[in-house]
Amino acid sequence: MSKLLRKSTMSVALFAGLLAVGTAYGQANDRGDTGGSAGVTPVETVNAGALADSFQYDEIIVGYREVNGRAADMREVYADLDRVAAATGVTLSLERTLATGGQLVRLGRSLDDNALIGLMNALASNKNVAYVEPNQIMSAFLTPNDSSYSQMWHYFEAAGGANLPTAWDTATGTGVVVAVLDTGIANHTDLNANVVAGYDFVSNATNARDGNGRDSNPADQGDWVTAGQCYSGSPASNSSWHGTHVAGTIAAVTNNAAGIAGVAFNAKVQPVRVLAACGGTLADIADAIVWSSGGTVSGIPANPTPAKVINMSLGGSSATCPSTYQTAINTAVSRGTTVVVAAGNSNVNASGATPANCSGVINVAATNRSGGKAYYSNFGTNVDVAAPGGDVRSAATNGVLSTLNAGTTTPGAQSYAWYQGTSMATPHVAGLAALILSRSATQTPTQVETLIKNNARAFPVTCSGCGTGIINAAATVAAVGGGGGGGGGGGTSFFENTTDVQIRDLMTVESTINVTGRTGNAPSTLRVGVTIYHTYRGDLQIDLVAPNGTSFRLKNISSSDSADNVIATYTVNASAVVANGTWRLRVRDAYSGDTGYIDRWSLQF
Repeated sequence: MSKLLRKSTMSVALFAGLLAVGTAYGQANDRGDTGGSAGVTPVETVNAGALADSFQYDEIIVGYREVNGRAADMREVYADLDRVAAATGVTLSLERTLATGGQLVRLGRSLDDNALIGLMNALASNKNVAYVEPNQIMSAFLTPNDSSYSQMWHYFEAAGGANLPTAWDTATGTGVVVAVLDTGIANHTDLNANVVAGYDFVSNATNARDGNGRDSNPADQGDWVTAGQCYSGSPASNSSWHGTHVAGTIAAVTNNAAGIAGVAFNAKVQPVRVLAACGGTLADIADAIVWSSGGTVSGIPANPTPAKVINMSLGGSSATCPSTYQTAINTAVSRGTTVVVAAGNSNVNASGATPANCSGVINVAATNRSGGKAYYSNFGTNVDVAAPGGDVRSAATNGVLSTLNAGTTTPGAQSYAWYQGTSMATPHVAGLAALILSRSATQTPTQVETLIKNNARAFPVTCSGCGTGIINAAATVAAVGGGGGGGGGGGTSFFENTTDVQIRDLMTVESTINVTGRTGNAPSTLRVGVTIYHTYRGDLQIDLVAPNGTSFRLKNISSSDSADNVIATYTVNASAVVANGTWRLRVRDAYSGDTGYIDRWSLQF
């Protein structure tokens, strides 16, 4: 795809989630619009919000609705492309059908926002078109005996660490495959034993530097670029070996008396190459998501070892989640694959970053060594949890240490390095998801997310908009208890209700969870996870009502609290109450003018 960027840095289109030590790689230029500057109003089915990344595109994705239960007739698709080509004077050619069902269409030339929205509007005038969006460009967000373990503060330090050592007593990731959708992977002796076969989904052979586009070799060929290569005025940069760094955090070989340790060091990493020189396309990444989770992609062999976790330390700018992304993520989640994504490195609200703004993902912010928000990390109400990402303003050792390669362009000698970014925080969470699944393989993606969020620890310093807390691996793994998500008379069990309940003005509403399979009374440390989206949380009084009618106050009304949303975990002494039975979350809206809904809530025994 030819790409012309009208604005300053490459990271406008990319979160550039890798922030190299001692550099300002990936500093954001947030345009803050949704395509409106084009001067043409997009119709509802046109995703103009994706144009906030400032590229000029020569590829789009068109989704057609099923008619009478059947996929779009390809004759209609070709006729539609001919119709719009004749009307706009832009040649349109069908490249391929994506795994999501969307049609990848190449334009005869790159178009600015105004022309592109006009063309997409013309396609959307067909009532059978469900969506039209640009093929966006994404890029990287930028007690073992291992010799460098003592430098991995992000695993064990009390302030900013992930509390991993105790978790390893009962879970190490055995039997779980984690797909790393990134730049591929470089040869490294601290990784090789934990790598399973992946795939190269980069379809642009020039950017891929392998001469043949998509193939079965996901080796990182280097993502270096020369000045002006990606767009007019784009800077030169060396290869990042980003995928190798991410993979090392997830599953570096551990207890080998060398190098570093991995979060889930008995898990397997599946390298899936989607990023190369100048980034990677939405179409390629969507196909890779589907394939990684065990789905079918035309022309690509089936994945012999489907992943239970997908790590995406990458992204771009979009006012809303592109339909192509959401469809791919939905198919992965429906197969039981947990999708973990980076919030982004622009120090702005993550609602404008994608895939961070997609549903069904675990969206990860980054904290520094002190446990506060890293200066670059995106934030917001759609962030689920935070993890160590480093904050390297002075000393390199404040970053995240992982595997790397020393080559400046093509692969060189293996190495290690400290990087910082939400890219580095995300694999901590993906690795934790692998620990959960190695303890209890039946956990669903929703249960994995809730376990991680509900067992996060409080931020020791300010981290506004960073989710429920910093991941706590030991507490999270202990909460799984080998359970399977609900049941078991002794030990730990987990129950959740994810059905939305509307909270209207001056109303009291309830949501229920039926607890079964427990023995005796509830614990003195019953954990109640609550996620409520509301425009003025001070209006809300929240109570937990036990099966026998005993009520526990979780949150009082507060006229001085003007913030929105309630995303919290409460601890209740319910030891005097029998565990089995119907528990109720009761929410009262005490003042008029604001509304919301219960998104989900859970009980952890």
